Amino acid sequence: MAAALALQPTLAIAQADADIHPPCPHNEQLQWRGGSLRLENDLFAGTDHNYTNGVALTWVSRDIAGALRSECMPAPLALYTRFIAWADPQFRDEAASTPATQNLVVRIGQAMYTPTDKKRTDRVIEDRPYAGLLYLGMSWNRRLPSPTPGREMLETRELSLGVIGPASLAEQTQDLVHRARGIERFRGWQHQLHNEPAFQLAMERKFKHQADGAIRPGWGSDAIGSYALRIGNIETAASAGVELRSGWNLPNDFGSYPIRPGAENRPPSAAAAARREEPRPVTAPRPGAHVFASLEAKAVAWDFSLDGNLFGGSHRVERRPWVAQAAIGFSGQWLLSGHGLRLALMRVWRTREFERQTGGHAFGSVALSLEY
Repeated sequence: MAAALALQPTLAIAQADADIHPPCPHNEQLQWRGGSLRLENDLFAGTDHNYTNGVALTWVSRDIAGALRSECMPAPLALYTRFIAWADPQFRDEAASTPATQNLVVRIGQAMYTPTDKKRTDRVIEDRPYAGLLYLGMSWNRRLPSPTPGREMLETRELSLGVIGPASLAEQTQDLVHRARGIERFRGWQHQLHNEPAFQLAMERKFKHQADGAIRPGWGSDAIGSYALRIGNIETAASAGVELRSGWNLPNDFGSYPIRPGAENRPPSAAAAARREEPRPVTAPRPGAHVFASLEAKAVAWDFSLDGNLFGGSHRVERRPWVAQAAIGFSGQWLLSGHGLRLALMRVWRTREFERQTGGHAFGSVALSLEY
């Protein structure tokens, strides 16, 4: 009897907590829809300097109904969504409204930058610093109709946290790849930026004509506009761009793009699971292929790979405040044993990023995505 009486306050607290945080219904639990592996390297363009390598592994959640509930997701994502709700309460409130749909994206990535002359062991003052970045990015995507009739938007809030400097393991990663391929390694990594925490908050909006289902059946073309703001010691910049696509069975998404913290915006796709239905609905994913071309202009106030360390002195160069980037590529999607498979290939050209840079820069990008 005494034991039962002693348990009553505990049971009451548990019941109160259950009333405040009821069990998560199935449609509010975080479930993963698929992922992507992206690789970028300037060896694809016949060079080996500037932005020389980037890799990112991404996981994308299924659509989430209603308001995001932190108790329905892993602790890191719960903290992230609470931070965004605090930093941008309007985004949180609108994401819970109908007819918006939403999802979460988690990304682990690494990027590395080197000067042109790999043989020099001194600090190359006139060229960009040796720099590496290792980061974790968490994105909250919201897809909703645009105020303009017949159009829709994708809004993204991404927080990237990581480390700049030797702890990014950029030197070790590059040496490993160069040894495996028989390429001479860079000799000046001892002059890379020193260790410091890396952070960035990105806000991006993309917009295009509204479409239903996972694809737009048959031959077609479209245009996707975008603008973004990124703030942090990874990069502080504002950008605007456009992508043009043309092909067969265009995917109902928001385009292809190179790796960059603050741009991983795989949109919600309620029709993705319909690929396993029989008979297959008209709106279900189907094989297709298209070509695309994009152009982006960016105003840059800070770039760690050029401005160096924010906390303490380091090697830096005179950054150019305006940068333009163009890309052309091919993307195809297929169905394999009920799974969605997508491959995107692109070539990217970027204008000079600092004053003493000898010409622009180019690199190649490969992205492989799987939906299960």
